[in-house]
Amino acid sequence: MLNCQLRVIFLHPTLDIFPHPKPIFVDMIIRPNAKKIIFSFLLFSTLILGGQVMAQDGKALFNSNCASCHHPLKDVTGPALKGSMDRWGSKEKLHAWVRNSQAVIKSGDQYAVDLFNKWNKVIMTSFPTLSDEEIDAIFAYVEGFKAPAAKDDSAGGTGGAAATDNSLLFGIITLILAVVALILLQVNSNLRKLADDKENIPAPEPVPFYRNKAYIALVIIVLFIVGGYFVINGAIGLGRSQNYQPEQPIFFSHKVHAGINQINCLYCHNSAEKSKHATIPSINVCMNCHMDIKEYTGEKLYTADGKEVNGTAEIQKLYEFAGYTPGEKWDPSKAKPIEWIKIHNLPDHVYFNHAQHVSAGKVQCQTCHGAIQEMDEVKQFSDLSMGWCVNCHRETEVQFKDNKFYSIYEKFHEDLKNKKINGVTVEKIGGTECQKCHY
Repeated sequence: MLNCQLRVIFLHPTLDIFPHPKPIFVDMIIRPNAKKIIFSFLLFSTLILGGQVMAQDGKALFNSNCASCHHPLKDVTGPALKGSMDRWGSKEKLHAWVRNSQAVIKSGDQYAVDLFNKWNKVIMTSFPTLSDEEIDAIFAYVEGFKAPAAKDDSAGGTGGAAATDNSLLFGIITLILAVVALILLQVNSNLRKLADDKENIPAPEPVPFYRNKAYIALVIIVLFIVGGYFVINGAIGLGRSQNYQPEQPIFFSHKVHAGINQINCLYCHNSAEKSKHATIPSINVCMNCHMDIKEYTGEKLYTADGKEVNGTAEIQKLYEFAGYTPGEKWDPSKAKPIEWIKIHNLPDHVYFNHAQHVSAGKVQCQTCHGAIQEMDEVKQFSDLSMGWCVNCHRETEVQFKDNKFYSIYEKFHEDLKNKKINGVTVEKIGGTECQKCHY
Protein backbone atom coordinates (compact mmCIF):
# COMPACT_ATOMS: atom_id res chain seq x y z
CA MET A 1 0.00 0.00 0.00
CA LEU A 2 2.85 2.35 0.84
CA ASN A 3 4.48 1.84 -2.60
CA CYS A 4 1.20 2.69 -4.36
CA GLN A 5 0.79 5.86 -2.27
CA LEU A 6 4.33 7.03 -3.00
CA ARG A 7 3.89 6.52 -6.77
CA VAL A 8 0.67 8.59 -6.77
CA ILE A 9 2.39 11.39 -4.90
CA PHE A 10 5.11 11.59 -7.56
CA LEU A 11 2.69 11.51 -10.51
CA HIS A 12 0.13 13.86 -8.98
CA PRO A 13 1.87 16.33 -6.68
CA THR A 14 -1.36 18.27 -6.02
CA LEU A 15 -3.34 15.22 -4.92
CA ASP A 16 -3.83 14.73 -1.22
CA ILE A 17 -4.35 11.14 -0.23
CA PHE A 18 -3.14 11.46 3.30
CA PRO A 19 -5.24 13.08 6.03
CA HIS A 20 -3.94 16.39 7.32
CA PRO A 21 -1.45 16.89 8.69
CA LYS A 22 0.67 14.98 6.20
CA PRO A 23 3.20 12.51 7.55
CA ILE A 24 6.47 14.23 8.20
CA PHE A 25 8.49 11.71 6.18
CA VAL A 26 6.65 12.70 2.96
CA ASP A 27 8.04 16.24 3.02
CA MET A 28 11.35 15.44 4.64
CA ILE A 29 12.37 12.34 2.72
CA ILE A 30 10.31 11.55 -0.36
CA ARG A 31 10.09 14.93 -2.07
CA PRO A 32 13.73 16.04 -1.69
CA ASN A 33 15.01 12.69 -2.90
CA ALA A 34 12.44 11.77 -5.57
CA LYS A 35 14.28 13.60 -8.32
CA LYS A 36 17.59 12.03 -7.43
CA ILE A 37 16.12 8.56 -7.21
CA ILE A 38 14.20 8.75 -10.49
CA PHE A 39 17.04 10.45 -12.35
CA SER A 40 19.54 7.86 -11.13
CA PHE A 41 17.18 5.08 -12.18
CA LEU A 42 16.70 6.59 -15.65
CA LEU A 43 20.43 7.13 -16.13
CA PHE A 44 21.27 3.62 -14.96
CA SER A 45 18.58 2.10 -17.20
CA THR A 46 19.73 4.12 -20.20
CA LEU A 47 23.35 3.07 -19.75
CA ILE A 48 22.49 -0.57 -19.19
CA LEU A 49 20.02 -0.81 -22.06
CA GLY A 50 22.31 1.18 -24.32
CA GLY A 51 25.20 -1.13 -23.48
CA GLN A 52 23.08 -4.19 -24.23
CA VAL A 53 21.93 -2.74 -27.53
CA MET A 54 25.50 -1.97 -28.56
CA ALA A 55 26.78 -5.33 -27.33
CA GLN A 56 24.12 -7.20 -29.23
CA ASP A 57 24.23 -5.15 -32.44
CA GLY A 58 24.94 -8.16 -34.63
CA LYS A 59 25.60 -6.17 -37.78
CA ALA A 60 28.24 -3.96 -36.15
CA LEU A 61 29.89 -7.00 -34.53
CA PHE A 62 29.84 -8.88 -37.84
CA ASN A 63 31.38 -5.95 -39.73
CA SER A 64 34.14 -5.41 -37.16
CA ASN A 65 35.07 -9.08 -36.61
CA CYS A 66 33.89 -11.26 -39.49
CA ALA A 67 33.31 -9.24 -42.66
CA SER A 68 36.97 -9.27 -43.74
CA CYS A 69 36.79 -13.06 -44.31
CA HIS A 70 33.11 -14.01 -44.45
CA HIS A 71 29.87 -13.10 -46.18
CA PRO A 72 26.46 -14.28 -44.95
CA LEU A 73 25.41 -15.77 -48.31
CA LYS A 74 28.51 -16.60 -50.34
CA ASP A 75 31.95 -18.15 -49.92
CA VAL A 76 34.82 -15.65 -49.91
CA THR A 77 38.03 -16.06 -47.89
CA GLY A 78 35.98 -18.25 -45.56
CA PRO A 79 32.68 -20.09 -45.97
CA ALA A 80 29.28 -18.43 -46.10
CA LEU A 81 27.99 -18.11 -42.53
CA LYS A 82 24.26 -18.45 -43.06
CA GLY A 83 23.10 -21.83 -41.77
CA SER A 84 26.20 -22.29 -39.57
CA MET A 85 24.11 -23.18 -36.53
CA ASP A 86 22.40 -26.00 -38.42
CA ARG A 87 25.67 -27.29 -39.86
CA TRP A 88 27.37 -27.37 -36.47
CA GLY A 89 24.31 -28.81 -34.77
CA SER A 90 25.26 -27.29 -31.43
CA LYS A 91 25.43 -23.72 -30.24
CA GLU A 92 28.16 -24.64 -27.75
CA LYS A 93 30.40 -26.06 -30.50
CA LEU A 94 29.89 -22.96 -32.63
CA HIS A 95 30.81 -20.72 -29.69
CA ALA A 96 33.94 -22.79 -29.04
CA TRP A 97 34.91 -22.64 -32.73
CA VAL A 98 34.62 -18.86 -32.86
CA ARG A 99 36.70 -18.42 -29.72
CA ASN A 100 39.43 -20.95 -30.56
CA SER A 101 39.11 -23.00 -33.75
CA GLN A 102 42.40 -24.84 -33.21
CA ALA A 103 41.24 -26.23 -29.88
CA VAL A 104 38.08 -27.62 -31.52
CA ILE A 105 40.16 -29.20 -34.30
CA LYS A 106 42.48 -30.80 -31.74
CA SER A 107 39.48 -32.22 -29.90
CA GLY A 108 38.84 -34.41 -32.96
CA ASP A 109 35.46 -32.96 -33.90
CA GLN A 110 34.89 -34.39 -37.37
CA TYR A 111 33.01 -31.41 -38.79
CA ALA A 112 35.74 -29.03 -37.56
CA VAL A 113 38.48 -31.19 -39.09
CA ASP A 114 36.65 -31.47 -42.42
CA LEU A 115 36.02 -27.73 -42.48
CA PHE A 116 39.70 -27.02 -41.74
CA ASN A 117 40.84 -29.35 -44.55
CA LYS A 118 38.27 -28.02 -47.01
CA TRP A 119 39.60 -24.48 -46.65
CA ASN A 120 43.23 -25.45 -47.29
CA LYS A 121 44.09 -25.64 -43.59
CA VAL A 122 44.03 -21.85 -43.22
CA ILE A 123 43.70 -21.11 -39.51
CA MET A 124 40.70 -19.01 -38.58
CA THR A 125 41.38 -15.99 -36.39
CA SER A 126 40.23 -16.62 -32.83
CA PHE A 127 37.96 -14.24 -30.94
CA PRO A 128 38.31 -15.26 -27.27
CA THR A 129 36.86 -11.99 -25.97
CA LEU A 130 33.45 -12.35 -27.64
CA SER A 131 30.69 -13.30 -25.21
CA ASP A 132 27.96 -15.86 -25.92
CA GLU A 133 25.45 -13.04 -26.37
CA GLU A 134 27.68 -11.26 -28.90
CA ILE A 135 28.28 -14.44 -30.91
CA ASP A 136 24.55 -15.16 -30.89
CA ALA A 137 23.88 -11.59 -32.05
CA ILE A 138 26.29 -12.04 -34.96
CA PHE A 139 24.63 -15.23 -36.17
CA ALA A 140 21.16 -13.80 -35.60
CA TYR A 141 22.12 -11.01 -37.99
CA VAL A 142 23.60 -13.53 -40.44
CA GLU A 143 20.47 -15.72 -40.41
CA GLY A 144 18.27 -12.70 -41.01
CA PHE A 145 20.48 -11.27 -43.73
CA LYS A 146 18.90 -10.84 -47.14
CA ALA A 147 20.73 -9.98 -50.34
CA PRO A 148 20.01 -6.34 -51.22
CA ALA A 149 17.80 -5.98 -54.26
CA ALA A 150 19.61 -4.66 -57.30
CA LYS A 151 18.61 -1.20 -58.39
CA ASP A 152 17.32 -0.52 -61.90
CA ASP A 153 20.35 0.45 -64.01
CA SER A 154 18.10 2.62 -66.19
CA ALA A 155 17.47 4.78 -63.15
CA GLY A 156 21.19 5.26 -62.60
CA GLY A 157 21.53 2.58 -59.93
CA THR A 158 24.82 0.81 -59.39
CA GLY A 159 23.55 -2.21 -57.52
CA GLY A 160 22.11 -2.99 -54.12
CA ALA A 161 23.30 -0.98 -51.21
CA ALA A 162 24.09 -2.52 -47.86
CA ALA A 163 21.68 -1.86 -45.01
CA THR A 164 22.54 1.18 -42.95
CA ASP A 165 24.18 0.76 -39.57
CA ASN A 166 21.70 1.27 -36.71
CA SER A 167 24.32 2.52 -34.24
CA LEU A 168 23.65 6.17 -35.11
CA LEU A 169 19.90 5.65 -34.73
CA PHE A 170 20.35 4.06 -31.30
CA GLY A 171 22.59 6.96 -30.25
CA ILE A 172 20.04 9.55 -31.36
CA ILE A 173 17.20 7.73 -29.56
CA THR A 174 19.28 7.52 -26.37
CA LEU A 175 20.06 11.23 -26.55
CA ILE A 176 16.38 12.11 -27.10
CA LEU A 177 15.33 9.97 -24.12
CA ALA A 178 17.94 11.66 -21.95
CA VAL A 179 16.66 15.11 -22.96
CA VAL A 180 13.05 14.04 -22.31
CA ALA A 181 14.07 12.75 -18.87
CA LEU A 182 15.69 16.10 -18.02
CA ILE A 183 12.59 18.00 -19.19
CA LEU A 184 10.29 15.78 -17.15
CA LEU A 185 12.41 16.27 -14.05
CA GLN A 186 12.26 20.04 -14.55
CA VAL A 187 8.47 19.91 -15.05
CA ASN A 188 8.13 17.82 -11.91
CA SER A 189 10.15 20.39 -9.98
CA ASN A 190 7.89 23.24 -11.18
CA LEU A 191 4.70 21.32 -10.39
CA ARG A 192 5.96 20.57 -6.93
CA LYS A 193 6.66 24.29 -6.45
CA LEU A 194 3.10 25.15 -7.53
CA ALA A 195 1.65 22.56 -5.14
CA ASP A 196 3.70 23.92 -2.26
CA ASP A 197 2.67 27.50 -3.05
CA LYS A 198 -1.01 26.47 -3.09
CA GLU A 199 -0.67 24.90 0.35
CA ASN A 200 1.38 27.85 1.63
CA ILE A 201 4.38 25.65 2.20
CA PRO A 202 7.58 27.67 1.91
CA ALA A 203 9.77 26.33 -0.84
CA PRO A 204 12.73 27.74 -2.73
CA GLU A 205 12.43 28.68 -6.40
CA PRO A 206 13.29 25.81 -8.77
CA VAL A 207 16.83 26.10 -10.10
CA PRO A 208 16.95 26.25 -13.93
CA PHE A 209 18.56 23.16 -15.38
CA TYR A 210 21.42 25.16 -16.92
CA ARG A 211 22.32 26.42 -13.42
CA ASN A 212 21.66 23.17 -11.59
CA LYS A 213 24.96 21.90 -10.25
CA ALA A 214 23.81 18.26 -10.37
CA TYR A 215 22.90 18.55 -14.07
CA ILE A 216 26.11 20.38 -14.90
CA ALA A 217 28.20 17.76 -13.09
CA LEU A 218 26.33 14.96 -14.87
CA VAL A 219 26.88 16.54 -18.28
CA ILE A 220 30.58 16.99 -17.54
CA ILE A 221 30.90 13.35 -16.45
CA VAL A 222 29.08 12.09 -19.55
CA LEU A 223 31.20 14.26 -21.85
CA PHE A 224 34.34 13.08 -20.05
CA ILE A 225 33.35 9.41 -20.49
CA VAL A 226 32.33 9.79 -24.14
CA GLY A 227 35.38 11.90 -24.95
CA GLY A 228 37.67 9.47 -23.16
CA TYR A 229 36.16 6.55 -25.07
CA PHE A 230 36.88 8.15 -28.44
CA VAL A 231 40.32 9.37 -27.40
CA ILE A 232 41.35 5.91 -26.18
CA ASN A 233 40.00 4.21 -29.30
CA GLY A 234 41.77 6.75 -31.46
CA ALA A 235 45.03 6.23 -29.58
CA ILE A 236 44.74 2.46 -29.83
CA GLY A 237 44.10 2.68 -33.58
CA LEU A 238 46.86 5.23 -34.18
CA GLY A 239 49.10 4.02 -36.99
CA ARG A 240 46.88 1.07 -37.91
CA SER A 241 45.48 0.96 -41.42
CA GLN A 242 43.33 -2.15 -41.72
CA ASN A 243 41.49 -2.27 -45.08
CA TYR A 244 43.85 0.37 -46.50
CA GLN A 245 43.60 -0.02 -50.28
CA PRO A 246 45.46 2.69 -52.22
CA GLU A 247 45.29 3.13 -55.98
CA GLN A 248 48.55 1.90 -57.48
CA PRO A 249 50.34 3.42 -60.53
CA ILE A 250 49.55 0.20 -62.44
CA PHE A 251 46.45 -1.90 -61.82
CA PHE A 252 48.00 -5.22 -60.79
CA SER A 253 45.52 -8.01 -60.11
CA HIS A 254 46.68 -10.69 -57.69
CA LYS A 255 43.50 -12.55 -58.58
CA VAL A 256 44.70 -12.88 -62.21
CA HIS A 257 48.34 -13.65 -61.40
CA ALA A 258 48.26 -15.68 -58.16
CA GLY A 259 44.68 -16.97 -58.50
CA ILE A 260 43.77 -17.72 -62.12
CA ASN A 261 47.31 -18.22 -63.46
CA GLN A 262 48.58 -19.89 -60.25
CA ILE A 263 51.87 -17.97 -60.17
CA ASN A 264 53.66 -18.80 -56.93
CA CYS A 265 54.00 -15.90 -54.52
CA LEU A 266 57.74 -16.53 -54.23
CA TYR A 267 58.28 -16.03 -57.97
CA CYS A 268 57.66 -12.30 -57.54
CA HIS A 269 58.39 -11.93 -53.81
CA ASN A 270 61.49 -14.11 -53.95
CA SER A 271 63.02 -12.79 -50.72
CA ALA A 272 60.10 -13.71 -48.48
CA GLU A 273 61.61 -17.06 -47.45
CA LYS A 274 65.17 -15.87 -46.93
CA SER A 275 65.05 -12.22 -45.90
CA LYS A 276 63.38 -9.86 -43.46
CA HIS A 277 61.46 -8.22 -46.29
CA ALA A 278 59.37 -9.90 -48.98
CA THR A 279 60.43 -7.15 -51.43
CA ILE A 280 58.58 -5.82 -54.46
CA PRO A 281 59.54 -7.42 -57.79
CA SER A 282 61.72 -5.41 -60.15
CA ILE A 283 60.54 -4.53 -63.66
CA ASN A 284 62.59 -7.30 -65.27
CA VAL A 285 60.55 -9.89 -63.30
CA CYS A 286 57.38 -8.44 -64.83
CA MET A 287 58.95 -8.29 -68.30
CA ASN A 288 59.93 -11.97 -68.14
CA CYS A 289 56.29 -12.68 -68.94
CA HIS A 290 55.00 -9.49 -70.49
CA MET A 291 57.49 -9.31 -73.31
CA ASP A 292 55.32 -12.09 -74.75
CA ILE A 293 51.97 -11.24 -73.12
CA LYS A 294 51.10 -7.92 -74.74
CA GLU A 295 47.34 -7.83 -74.19
CA TYR A 296 44.84 -8.95 -71.60
CA THR A 297 42.12 -11.34 -72.75
CA GLY A 298 40.81 -12.63 -69.43
CA GLU A 299 37.65 -11.84 -67.48
CA LYS A 300 36.69 -8.24 -66.90
CA LEU A 301 38.61 -6.33 -64.25
CA TYR A 302 37.12 -3.81 -61.87
CA THR A 303 38.50 -1.42 -59.28
CA ALA A 304 37.21 -1.41 -55.70
CA ASP A 305 34.87 1.41 -56.75
CA GLY A 306 33.33 -0.74 -59.51
CA LYS A 307 35.06 1.02 -62.40
CA GLU A 308 36.03 -1.29 -65.28
CA VAL A 309 39.74 -1.55 -66.02
CA ASN A 310 41.33 -2.02 -69.43
CA GLY A 311 43.90 -4.74 -68.79
CA THR A 312 45.74 -4.15 -72.07
CA ALA A 313 46.12 -0.45 -71.27
CA GLU A 314 47.67 -1.38 -67.91
CA ILE A 315 50.23 -3.56 -69.69
CA GLN A 316 51.07 -0.53 -71.84
CA LYS A 317 51.74 1.42 -68.65
CA LEU A 318 54.24 -1.28 -67.69
CA TYR A 319 55.96 -0.85 -71.06
CA GLU A 320 56.24 2.90 -70.44
CA PHE A 321 58.00 2.31 -67.12
CA ALA A 322 60.21 -0.38 -68.72
CA GLY A 323 61.07 1.79 -71.71
CA TYR A 324 60.01 -1.06 -73.99
CA THR A 325 58.52 -0.85 -77.48
CA PRO A 326 56.76 -4.06 -78.60
CA GLY A 327 58.60 -5.69 -81.51
CA GLU A 328 61.96 -4.19 -80.54
CA LYS A 329 64.73 -5.48 -78.33
CA TRP A 330 64.33 -4.36 -74.75
CA ASP A 331 67.14 -2.35 -73.16
CA PRO A 332 66.75 -2.67 -69.34
CA SER A 333 68.93 0.40 -68.82
CA LYS A 334 66.05 2.55 -70.12
CA ALA A 335 63.70 1.32 -67.40
CA LYS A 336 62.60 3.52 -64.52
CA PRO A 337 61.25 2.19 -61.21
CA ILE A 338 57.52 1.84 -60.67
CA GLU A 339 56.50 3.91 -57.66
CA TRP A 340 54.33 1.32 -55.94
CA ILE A 341 52.51 2.55 -52.83
CA LYS A 342 53.41 0.57 -49.73
CA ILE A 343 50.36 -0.94 -48.03
CA HIS A 344 51.61 -2.86 -45.00
CA ASN A 345 53.54 -0.77 -42.49
CA LEU A 346 54.71 -1.60 -38.98
CA PRO A 347 56.00 0.88 -36.38
CA ASP A 348 59.74 1.52 -36.46
CA HIS A 349 60.19 -0.15 -33.07
CA VAL A 350 58.68 -3.45 -34.26
CA TYR A 351 60.85 -6.19 -35.71
CA PHE A 352 59.23 -8.56 -38.20
CA ASN A 353 61.07 -11.12 -40.30
CA HIS A 354 59.33 -12.75 -43.29
CA ALA A 355 61.85 -15.59 -43.44
CA GLN A 356 61.23 -16.45 -39.80
CA HIS A 357 57.53 -16.90 -40.51
CA VAL A 358 57.60 -18.32 -44.05
CA SER A 359 60.58 -20.71 -43.73
CA ALA A 360 60.83 -21.55 -40.04
CA GLY A 361 57.19 -21.09 -39.06
CA LYS A 362 55.70 -22.46 -42.31
CA VAL A 363 53.06 -19.73 -42.14
CA GLN A 364 50.92 -19.37 -45.25
CA CYS A 365 50.76 -15.94 -46.91
CA GLN A 366 46.96 -15.89 -46.47
CA THR A 367 47.27 -16.03 -42.67
CA CYS A 368 48.42 -12.41 -42.54
CA HIS A 369 47.48 -11.10 -45.98
CA GLY A 370 44.07 -12.73 -46.36
CA ALA A 371 42.88 -14.37 -49.58
CA ILE A 372 45.43 -12.51 -51.65
CA GLN A 373 44.72 -14.82 -54.60
CA GLU A 374 41.20 -13.39 -54.78
CA MET A 375 42.10 -9.69 -54.62
CA ASP A 376 42.17 -7.51 -57.71
CA GLU A 377 43.41 -4.54 -55.69
CA VAL A 378 45.42 -5.46 -52.61
CA LYS A 379 44.32 -4.14 -49.24
CA GLN A 380 45.61 -4.60 -45.71
CA PHE A 381 43.69 -7.60 -44.45
CA SER A 382 44.72 -7.67 -40.77
CA ASP A 383 45.09 -4.77 -38.37
CA LEU A 384 48.64 -5.97 -37.57
CA SER A 385 48.18 -4.88 -33.96
CA MET A 386 50.25 -6.23 -31.11
CA GLY A 387 47.25 -8.10 -29.74
CA TRP A 388 46.64 -9.76 -33.11
CA CYS A 389 50.27 -10.93 -33.33
CA VAL A 390 50.44 -12.09 -29.69
CA ASN A 391 47.19 -14.08 -30.00
CA CYS A 392 48.58 -15.80 -33.09
CA HIS A 393 51.77 -16.71 -31.22
CA ARG A 394 49.73 -18.09 -28.33
CA GLU A 395 47.54 -20.26 -30.53
CA THR A 396 49.73 -21.31 -33.46
CA GLU A 397 51.63 -24.56 -33.08
CA VAL A 398 55.18 -24.78 -34.37
CA GLN A 399 55.82 -27.48 -36.98
CA PHE A 400 58.66 -29.30 -35.26
CA LYS A 401 58.67 -32.33 -37.52
CA ASP A 402 61.34 -32.24 -40.26
CA ASN A 403 62.14 -28.65 -39.39
CA LYS A 404 65.86 -28.17 -38.71
CA PHE A 405 65.33 -24.70 -37.35
CA TYR A 406 63.81 -26.16 -34.17
CA SER A 407 66.34 -28.97 -33.70
CA ILE A 408 67.88 -27.18 -30.68
CA TYR A 409 64.71 -27.63 -28.63
CA GLU A 410 65.55 -31.15 -27.49
CA LYS A 411 63.24 -31.14 -24.47
CA PHE A 412 60.20 -30.35 -26.57
CA HIS A 413 61.15 -33.05 -29.08
CA GLU A 414 61.42 -35.57 -26.27
CA ASP A 415 58.14 -34.51 -24.72
CA LEU A 416 56.41 -34.82 -28.09
CA LYS A 417 57.98 -38.22 -28.66
CA ASN A 418 56.90 -39.43 -25.22
CA LYS A 419 53.43 -37.89 -25.73
CA LYS A 420 53.78 -35.67 -22.69
CA ILE A 421 52.54 -32.78 -24.81
CA ASN A 422 50.45 -32.70 -27.97
CA GLY A 423 52.06 -29.67 -29.56
CA VAL A 424 54.27 -26.65 -29.05
CA THR A 425 52.97 -23.15 -29.59
CA VAL A 426 55.15 -20.18 -30.54
CA GLU A 427 54.59 -18.84 -27.04
CA LYS A 428 56.36 -21.83 -25.50
CA ILE A 429 59.57 -21.09 -27.41
CA GLY A 430 59.61 -17.43 -26.42
CA GLY A 431 57.27 -16.03 -29.03
CA THR A 432 55.62 -13.60 -26.59
CA GLU A 433 58.80 -12.22 -25.01
CA CYS A 434 59.09 -8.46 -25.52
CA GLN A 435 62.61 -8.50 -26.98
CA LYS A 436 61.59 -10.95 -29.72
CA CYS A 437 59.68 -8.23 -31.56
CA HIS A 438 60.88 -4.95 -30.05
CA TYR A 439 64.31 -3.43 -30.39
